[in-house]
Amino acid sequence: MSTVLIIGASRGIGLELTCQYLEAGERVIATARNEADLVRLQAMGAETLRVDVADATSVSGLSWQLDGEKLDVALYVAGVMDRASAVTPPTQLAFDRVMHTNVLGAMQVIPQVLPMVEAAGGVFGVLSSSMSQIGSVPASNAWLYRVSKAALNMALVSARFDYPAACLVALDPGWVQTDMGGDAAALTLEQSVSGLRDVLNNLMPEDNGRLIHHDGRRAAHW
Repeated sequence: MSTVLIIGASRGIGLELTCQYLEAGERVIATARNEADLVRLQAMGAETLRVDVADATSVSGLSWQLDGEKLDVALYVAGVMDRASAVTPPTQLAFDRVMHTNVLGAMQVIPQVLPMVEAAGGVFGVLSSSMSQIGSVPASNAWLYRVSKAALNMALVSARFDYPAACLVALDPGWVQTDMGGDAAALTLEQSVSGLRDVLNNLMPEDNGRLIHHDGRRAAHW
């Protein structure tokens, strides 16, 4: 039985990851912000921790909540979307909300969690996006979101040098039928998460620091 940490497990891809890993017989530690979500995750069979990645004080307590754990898989799934394009400057509130959740939260988590991933010789993944790839930008829609995911990729690629006993990967879930992706998205939650789990189960040493799509394709460029 592997131990899997899912940060941001209350809905969407994080919730489906929790469900599929539990169904596979793995031990899951899942984080959420509010009591109702924690109760639902507990009812599913997950162990739970209250963590709000947008609150620096809350995130700072993660390491002591996990004290003594060895994590085979740790996933930073928490994220928020902003759909505005470059015709409008982002407000300070929007910038802080997106960058804090999508980037700063992950950068605060990494130093706390990666030693526990290294202890298991495990994998740490962040939920990125194909929209993070600078070499293939088709438009300016969701430009703040794009910037945040590109920054998240850089944080991950940089961090891998300090944690050589772990494998760090950025994961593109594809366009998924979630609150963020909408009903018209190409992939169901089950399809996307099943693909992500296959990717995580079949990583090679050369995948360390790479962006990998849900169907196993390795990104040719960032």
